[in-house]
Amino acid sequence: MTTRTRTILAMICLLLLAAAWKLIFLLRDAFPFNSDEAIVALMARHILQGERPVFFYGQAYMGSLDAFLVAGGFALFGQQVWVIRLVQTLLYLGTLFTTILLGRAALGSWRVGLGAGLLLAVPAVNTTVYTTVSLGGYGEALLLGNLMLLAALALHRRDEAGSPMPAGWFWLWGLLAGMGVWANGLTLVYSAPSGLFLLWLVFRRRRPRPGLYLAWVALGVLAGASPWLGYIFNHGPRAVLAELFGNAVAVERAPWLAQLGQHALSYVLFGLTALFGFRPPWDVTWLALPLLPLALAFWLAVLGWTARAAVRERKHRAPRWLLLGMLLALTAGFLFTPFGVDPSGRYFVPMAIPLAVFAAELALRIMPRTRNAAALLGLLVAFHAWGTFQAARANPPGLTTQFYAPSVVDHRYDNELMRFLAAQGETRGYTNYWVAYPLTFRSEERLLFVPALPYHTDLRYTARDDRYAPYTRTVEISPRVAYIVTHNPPLASALRAGFERLLVTWQEQRIGDFEIFYHLSRPVRPDELDIRPPG
Repeated sequence: MTTRTRTILAMICLLLLAAAWKLIFLLRDAFPFNSDEAIVALMARHILQGERPVFFYGQAYMGSLDAFLVAGGFALFGQQVWVIRLVQTLLYLGTLFTTILLGRAALGSWRVGLGAGLLLAVPAVNTTVYTTVSLGGYGEALLLGNLMLLAALALHRRDEAGSPMPAGWFWLWGLLAGMGVWANGLTLVYSAPSGLFLLWLVFRRRRPRPGLYLAWVALGVLAGASPWLGYIFNHGPRAVLAELFGNAVAVERAPWLAQLGQHALSYVLFGLTALFGFRPPWDVTWLALPLLPLALAFWLAVLGWTARAAVRERKHRAPRWLLLGMLLALTAGFLFTPFGVDPSGRYFVPMAIPLAVFAAELALRIMPRTRNAAALLGLLVAFHAWGTFQAARANPPGLTTQFYAPSVVDHRYDNELMRFLAAQGETRGYTNYWVAYPLTFRSEERLLFVPALPYHTDLRYTARDDRYAPYTRTVEISPRVAYIVTHNPPLASALRAGFERLLVTWQEQRIGDFEIFYHLSRPVRPDELDIRPPG
C-alpha cells in the first residue's frame, strides 16, 4: 500500500469517526433545540416560501447563509430538527478535512495534518456543541476561515517556488473573506491575519503592479460580501458596522481598563478552560478529572512549544506565524472589543484548529514514530470523550449552548405543552425568547407566542428578543392570548398581580418547566401589566 493510499484511508477513517461521534449524541437527543437554532429553522422555512432574509432575524449581523443551507436540507429531507444538525455535521466534516490539508500546507507534513484531524474528530465538548447546534453561522465561519488560510498558503507555496502567483487565487481569497464577513463577523480573525499575509507576499519581492493583485482581492470581496454591501446600500452602514464590532453586546459601564481586566480574566478562566475541555461551556464542573492534569500539562507544553517555535524555528516560519496570527487576532478581539463580555465558549472554537495543528506537531516531535505520537494524541482524545459523555449525562441541560441558568428550558415537554395549548384553544400569546421560537417551529407556526416577556429573574427585558415582526402583529390583533413563564417566580407573581389589578380572571397550569396562564377573561397586553425591574 502506497503512502498516498494510506493517507487517503486515514482521512476517510477520521471523517467517519467524526460523523459517528456526532451521531452518538444526536441519537441520545443530547442537544436541546434552543431558540437561536429555531430562528435559523424558521428562516429556512420562510426561504422555501419565498422570503430572502439577508441577516439573522432581528439584527444586522450574522448573514443568512446558514439558513439558506438549511433550507436546502429541508427541501431534500423535510422540515425536521435533525436536518439542521445534518447540515452542521457536513460543515464540520468540511472543516475537519480542510484542517488536515492545513497541517500539510502549513508545516509540510501529512502526519501533522492527520494528527490534528484526530484531535478534532473527537474534540472537546465546547467544539462538539458549537459545531453540531446551529447558532446562525459558526459552522460556515470555521470552514470559510480554513479555506482562506489554505488559499493564502497556496500562494505562499508558489511564491517560495519562484512561480507566478495566479490572480485567481487572490480573487478566491477575497470571495471567501467577503462571504465570511457577511456570514459571521468572527471570520475577521481569519481574514485579518491572512490578509496581512497576502500583503506581505505581494510586496516582499517587489513584484510589478502590486495594485493589480489588490484589485483582484477587492473584486472577490465585492462578490462575496454582496448581500452585506447591498444591505448597507439600502439601509446605511451605521447599524451593520456597529453590530459587526459588538454594539449589540456592549452592556459594560465600567472604565475601559477595568473592562480589559475583566475580559482577560474571562479569557483565561472561562474561555480557555472551555476550549481545552476542562469544563463544559455552560458550567464550572471539572470534566474527566483523573485525566485533566495530564491534559493541562500537555496544552501548557503546546503553548510553550508554539511560542518557542515561532521565534526559533526557521522552517515553515511564515505559515507558522499565519496560524499564530489567527490565534492572536481572536485573543485581541476578545480582549479589546465588547465581545469579551460573553463568557460562553463559542468565540473560542476557531482556536481549536491551529492549536490542534500545533499539538500534532509537538506530539510528533516528542515521539517521532507515528504510532507513538498517535497514542499520545489518543490520550487527549480519551479526555475529550470522557468529558463529553460526562457533560451529556445531565439532561437537562444536555449539551447546551445556554450558559445562563434561567434560560435553560427542558424542551422534552414541548409536545405536551403544544397538545395542552391546542386543546385549550390558546394559539396566541406571550412568553420569553427561549420558549417562543422552538414552540413556533415545532407547531408549524400554528402556535404563535411572541417573546415580549423577560427571562431574567430581575425582570430586565430588551425588545431585541422580539425577532420577527409578522408574528408580533398577528398576536397583537388576536382576541385571545395566554402567557407562558419559565423559571421566573418574580415574573409569575407580577402577572398575577397585574391580572388582579385589571380585574381579569385566569387559570394556571404547569407542564415541566412551563407555567401557563390561560383562559383570560379578556386579552391583556404586556404593556398593560407594567412589568418593570425592581428599583
